[in-house]
Amino acid sequence: MPDAPLNAIVTGAARGIGKAIALRLAKGGMNVVVSDIMGEEADKTAREVEKLGVRALAARSDVAKAADAGELVKRTVAELGSVDVLVNNAGITRDNLSIRMGEADWDLVLGVNLKGTFLCSQAAAKEMMRKRFGRIVNLASVSGILGTAGQANYAASKAGVIALTKSMARELGARNITVNAVAPGFILTEMTEKLPDSVKEAYAAQIALKRAGTPEDVAEAVHFLVSPAAQYITGTVLNVSGGLLI
Repeated sequence: MPDAPLNAIVTGAARGIGKAIALRLAKGGMNVVVSDIMGEEADKTAREVEKLGVRALAARSDVAKAADAGELVKRTVAELGSVDVLVNNAGITRDNLSIRMGEADWDLVLGVNLKGTFLCSQAAAKEMMRKRFGRIVNLASVSGILGTAGQANYAASKAGVIALTKSMARELGARNITVNAVAPGFILTEMTEKLPDSVKEAYAAQIALKRAGTPEDVAEAVHFLVSPAAQYITGTVLNVSGGLLI
């Protein structure tokens, strides 16, 4: 591990799970680049990160665009000196039954969730290879393992993220770069809080721990995977579902 504080990029970090990850990495002493398509909210999160005593940058980025992914990495190197950690958290949903799903919704979800993860990883890996050090964590989902009715596009994108994780882990391991994934289950975020209580109770009933997870639960798993304690772990998918997936 480098002696200097690590520099981390977290995509989709303006709120929810991404914000929790950004704050957790900052508490661990890392400088954080808060990347999100929602620029104003990214600025707010970056200010919260700075209050923890580390450097923070806010970057308005559309990860599905190669130019944005490249510029995100380029700016991080220019202003912080390196990219040591990349957390690919940016993701969206556009739910519908497969037979009713429009092509645009399929392309949009695959573009952000899978292509965005690939583009950011590709750009960051080139910098990490020069230093012979790096930590990449991709946010997958139990949906990418189990499948979810009404979310064929989302489940397919997250299954792709898992395969991408394993492939890049094999490619980059010789350069001391680990690539892992975290697969959350039912997590309480701004999105899921809007669900009816009956739906949330139905989800909780399927979970061994009988409760939904929190963004902080996911953030702790991500922090572990980028820490020295996980230096011999790569190509794995860490299930953070409270026992929804056993």
